[in-house]
Amino acid sequence: MLVDSIKSVKPSSSSTFRIHCGLFLAEILCVPAFLFELSRAQSGNTLSWAYVFEWPILGGYAVYMWAKMLKEERGDDARSRSRRAHIDVDATPDPELDAWNAYLAKVHGTEVQGDVENRED
Repeated sequence: MLVDSIKSVKPSSSSTFRIHCGLFLAEILCVPAFLFELSRAQSGNTLSWAYVFEWPILGGYAVYMWAKMLKEERGDDARSRSRRAHIDVDATPDPELDAWNAYLAKVHGTEVQGDVENRED
């Protein structure tokens, strides 16, 4: 899955380039921080052991977000496809919605915009 994301990258896109730069910067931060905290933990600083495990987790999260952002950039996000496929617009008038809009207009002291039959949801 991750290898497929790498192979199908379009390098000409500037937003894709920024996504790659973000991953590069995150990993440039996480790897030295891990090594620094590991040396501190081995020299006796017990609190550094927590950071020894934290930095690789953050680096892994950066890789996860990188792959997810690349998918979204290419439009391969399954959730966005399912949202677009399942949008069902009901054009029938809704009396409860019309009553609510009339109430809001009354509260705010404005008139209801447009006719009920010609409204755009």
